[in-house]
Amino acid sequence: MTPTASQPKTRSYLGPLLIVGALFFIFGFVTWLNSVLIAFFKQAFQLSTFSSNLVAFAFFISYTLMAIPSSQVLKKTGFKNGMSAGLLVMAVGTLIFVPAAKAVSYPFFLAGLFLIGIGLTVLQTASNPYVTILGPRESAAQRISFMGVANKLAGICSQLIFGTLFLSGSDSSVGTSSLDKVVVPYLIMTGVLIVLALLIRFSTLPEVSEEQDDEPTAATVPTTHTSVGQFPNLVLGVLAIFCYVGVEVISGDTIINYGTAIGFTNDEAKYFTTYTLYGMLGGYILGILLIPRYVSQHTALRFGTILGVLLTVGSLVTSGFTSVLCIALLGFAIAPIWPALWPLALNRLGRFTKIGSALLIMGISGGALLPLLHGYLTDTVSPQLAYALLLPLLAYILYYAFIGYKKTSW
Repeated sequence: MTPTASQPKTRSYLGPLLIVGALFFIFGFVTWLNSVLIAFFKQAFQLSTFSSNLVAFAFFISYTLMAIPSSQVLKKTGFKNGMSAGLLVMAVGTLIFVPAAKAVSYPFFLAGLFLIGIGLTVLQTASNPYVTILGPRESAAQRISFMGVANKLAGICSQLIFGTLFLSGSDSSVGTSSLDKVVVPYLIMTGVLIVLALLIRFSTLPEVSEEQDDEPTAATVPTTHTSVGQFPNLVLGVLAIFCYVGVEVISGDTIINYGTAIGFTNDEAKYFTTYTLYGMLGGYILGILLIPRYVSQHTALRFGTILGVLLTVGSLVTSGFTSVLCIALLGFAIAPIWPALWPLALNRLGRFTKIGSALLIMGISGGALLPLLHGYLTDTVSPQLAYALLLPLLAYILYYAFIGYKKTSW
């Protein structure tokens, strides 16, 4: 029997997709380490909540600074070399943790996190469209969803491993001497990143053209539109992404500090972020099973956001572990938001799609700025009431889900 044209293509894409899946695992592993580092540095350096949240700021602000430059880098290097370069930059950032620990320098650690963020931005800018290109476009959403599952599983692994290494028993060993705990793990991470960079550089990953990811919709762009600023669904969508990433980072990265602030020990609180990640993982899997066969993406977006509001209110009016659990379950509630916002924001952009995507990546700066505001409220108001910040953020996402994405003109 003669194989169909699609059969060899499917087989040829399996290996590359497994490699890219490993990269998405790296994304999740490194990104969700921040929650452990925030709690660990807060105790080691005796920081305020605001100062400890500079971990998230240093990491996520790189997305804003590197979103557009990353696309230019990839035009010159290609996807495969760009992914390899991103891993090497991340390796430099993880290696900086070693002298930072020896020098007992919090700013040095933040510099390392900033470099990790820069490398990750390049890596994500290459990998996300690569997943779309490697295979039929009609199944791209399914491939992206599976990459999201790999991302969250990696986050859970990083919490279990590094939460145990950095936070176990540290109630009685607070101080800068505990910084030595980071040396061996980050040397190992550096080695892994370098090996992955070399494997990808000399791998058989197909070098695809950026143009393969172009949406054939340029003709749908009104002739009167001369800039991305004329697309309200994009401009409002960038702000929605800003709010969403802020909610995600606050609900995941601050929950360990919140637990210790309301009386839990480090050994009890060190895995609280895994609850958020389990919730997000469950949301992703449910989305794969239900969307769009049984539930539309719009409906999932609206339901998830409303549930997020209810859980936030629950975290404010309850106490103890119930309050913590409400914050953790936000992971499940907000899982449909990210995959829904992107297509709504990029709808009808045509030839402006790539610059629109770069602007949406810049919206990830919500993960840098909003946790700082949350930290300030934690220090000046209360650890619990600081979560009220999530209410206006979710309210805006709800506005976009019902009204904002429909706007075609200002």
